[in-house]
Amino acid sequence: MDPRNPALPHLCDDGVVVKHYTNGEITVIWKPDLCQHSGVCARGLPAVFRPRMHPWIELGATDSKTIADQVDRCPSGALSWIANSDLPSGDGQE
Repeated sequence: MDPRNPALPHLCDDGVVVKHYTNGEITVIWKPDLCQHSGVCARGLPAVFRPRMHPWIELGATDSKTIADQVDRCPSGALSWIANSDLPSGDGQE
């Protein structure tokens, strides 16, 4: 992953934008088209999920378990995560 652009947009086969953010341990996946902007993520971890900043997700602000637990609370499913150890070689480190 390019440190100057930590969230590179990717298009899935169906043309949906998907962005990946990684801290080396986990990768948070954001699907902006699904986001309902409920604010659950930002209210739960404001140092990590910062809607007015670029990039808006800063995974270095807390530990991976805390981030994963908060991502699991996303009501729309726009946020998800995967342990980098579960990714095939080369993925999660764009």
